[in-house]
Amino acid sequence: MNNSISNRYGPTGRKLGHLKQAARTAILCVILASLTSLNCGEKNKATAGINRYQLRGQVVQLDPQGRVALIKHHKIEGWMEAMTMEFPVKDRREFQALHVGDSITATVFVRDLDYWIGEIHREDAPTR
Repeated sequence: MNNSISNRYGPTGRKLGHLKQAARTAILCVILASLTSLNCGEKNKATAGINRYQLRGQVVQLDPQGRVALIKHHKIEGWMEAMTMEFPVKDRREFQALHVGDSITATVFVRDLDYWIGEIHREDAPTR
């Protein structure tokens, strides 16, 4: 049998083209899966070790220079009892939307000894 012909047919006499295509597809899937898991790993590093707790309370005072809100809050389940304390607000726009007297819900983000609030929503916001 001619060598170039034998390379195109398997031992059963069937063409091997479909096997080459299947192998290429499998390799492509492995590469894409690897790239996807690497990308997810980068996202997970940014949020690794951050615990989230739900806060409900009232804004008592605002410090625009430090972007800190003094909030009288209810018990934060799994983290602390009800009290009045300062919470840094990392997002500038969220801080600017706060007003003394606002009743809010927010997420408290905690990483080691660092904490801040975000995902802030006014409970008494007018319905549009």
